[in-house]
Amino acid sequence: MAGNRFRYGQWRGGPDPLAPPYDVREAVDSVGAEVLAGGSLREALRDLLRRGPNGRGGLDELAARARRLRREALRRGDLDGAVTRSRALLDQALAAERDELRGRDDDAARFAEAVLDNLPRSTAKAVQELSGYQWASEEARRTYQRILDGLRDDVLGQRFAGLRDAVRASADPAAQQRLAEMMHDLNDLLARHARSEDTTDAFAEFMRRHGEFFPEQPKDVDELVDVLARRAAAGERLMRSLSDRQREELAGLMRQSLGERLAGEMSQLDAHLRALRPDLSWGRGERVRGERPLGYGEAAGALEEIAELDDLLDQLDQEHPGATLDDVDVDAVARTLGRDAADDVRRLRELERELRRQGWVTRDAEGLTLSPKALRRLGGTALRRVFADLTAGPRGQHDLRSAGAAGEVSGASRPWEYGDEQPLDVVRTLTRAVRRAGPRVPVQLAVEDFEVVETERRASAAVALCVDLSYSMISQGRWGPMKQTALALSHLMATRFPQDALQIIGFGRQAMPLTQQELAAVDPDMEQGTNLQHALRLAGRHLRRHPDSEPVVLVVTDGEPTAHLDPDDGEAYFHWPPLPETIEATIREVDRLARYGATLNLFMLGDDPGLRRFVDAVARRSKGRMFTPDPDDLGEYVVSDYLRSRQSRRR
Repeated sequence: MAGNRFRYGQWRGGPDPLAPPYDVREAVDSVGAEVLAGGSLREALRDLLRRGPNGRGGLDELAARARRLRREALRRGDLDGAVTRSRALLDQALAAERDELRGRDDDAARFAEAVLDNLPRSTAKAVQELSGYQWASEEARRTYQRILDGLRDDVLGQRFAGLRDAVRASADPAAQQRLAEMMHDLNDLLARHARSEDTTDAFAEFMRRHGEFFPEQPKDVDELVDVLARRAAAGERLMRSLSDRQREELAGLMRQSLGERLAGEMSQLDAHLRALRPDLSWGRGERVRGERPLGYGEAAGALEEIAELDDLLDQLDQEHPGATLDDVDVDAVARTLGRDAADDVRRLRELERELRRQGWVTRDAEGLTLSPKALRRLGGTALRRVFADLTAGPRGQHDLRSAGAAGEVSGASRPWEYGDEQPLDVVRTLTRAVRRAGPRVPVQLAVEDFEVVETERRASAAVALCVDLSYSMISQGRWGPMKQTALALSHLMATRFPQDALQIIGFGRQAMPLTQQELAAVDPDMEQGTNLQHALRLAGRHLRRHPDSEPVVLVVTDGEPTAHLDPDDGEAYFHWPPLPETIEATIREVDRLARYGATLNLFMLGDDPGLRRFVDAVARRSKGRMFTPDPDDLGEYVVSDYLRSRQSRRR
């Protein structure tokens, strides 16, 4: 209406209805926190989806609900209820027939009583022998017929959900004929599909003629097969869940109730479905227990529900290689766990997709892993933690700002850019500020005013960080600080000192170069062995690839060398306590690095006397330094040592 005024303000009615149900950056940071604490990268990513954003609606919660429903289904009732019900109806029919026969005084009545007295104890065989019996009691005949009609309706109703609405599987010959024609056409369609023939038109014609049997309205043969195969597998699981005697009884009753033609078509249908969907649980039984007898349809329905829950649990576990949340059947979740659970799965899917869309995670053959973008964020977090622990003074941020300028001044200057390490040209900086803002005091500086002095060359370093990956590092709580230190140093050099070359080398029984991504995902070496010799050899190769850079080797370890490479075949040889050959091979690599001019600094974790003696001897021999930090202070020591060495190269 004209003249109406509307006032807008901040939403105050609870959570923002337009806000996304998750914070992607918060999710990445939670994964990073686990990794920096020493956790496995892939386990951290899996835990994010298992717990769910903000610790709710995760896969673990959904799986717990599915397991609870499965336990309830296993206690639903007695699977032998179909046979029990048939036995009760048979006893009722026989009692009514005997009552009728006792009131008759003729030979035919006595003969009929003899037939009833000699019926087999087996319910199925007794029902079969009575198929041609001339009932004297109409009540008894109707009760007997209920055995056949009821089981037939249960069996066919379980296989074809629309049967009860479309046509009753009674003794009506027309209904029986129509049902037999449908099953014949169905078997013909599935046979053609199994031969990989084009069944598009045949399927359309089948649904035109018999679609009333299938209220699910499948769109193609594959959907039709999926619907029928799951029900057929449930029927097979029911038979497998019974004892041999119960199975024989139920099978006999089913043959009798279906009749020869329908039983044959049903057997052929089961064979087609089993061949088309061999992945379903056809041969596994279940120990369903309960006091209430379950009819065939109820029992098979319970087992079908259990099978669906089993499939759902496999999907929610996400254990197979390459698993994604797209593997989870949301419709099955809605059917079994409810719409709220399906909404939780959709939110988790959206989180996983958003993590990929924004470039925080990538997928490889083993599953999700952090992308370079996320690793940069993780490295930045690690670096901030390290700098938060650094005290003010020569080891702090001051070194970071002043480090890196080296070489002869060229006399020129240029505008400052992020990451520049050259000293400021104070005169030109102030001149630009005055020109921009005018001559006034105090002079107001803006970012665009700063200029730095250009130099002929910039000093660079080749740094090899050797980190111990042996199992003792994680068992003693040193794995997290080691990862945080390596990631922090890597991020510092990549963002502030890009002219320096860093190589991270992990060593257990053998050594290997590690990228930042591999370091975040690496697991402890479960094989015994600390092969420092191999690590130092790889460090030497890295240094020689950068001959114009200052060579620096940093070693983080908590154990003395117990492995070395065999000079003949190059295989790693382990022995504890350390052999003289292992110590000698390691010292040879130390001497090679010392002759090359490398600075070798060792960071010893733990207080093992043998390690202390070895590290102290190596430090003296290489004219390097030995540090014995607590694990929580490792990052501060390593980063400070790197910054201090850069400052010393400038002087």
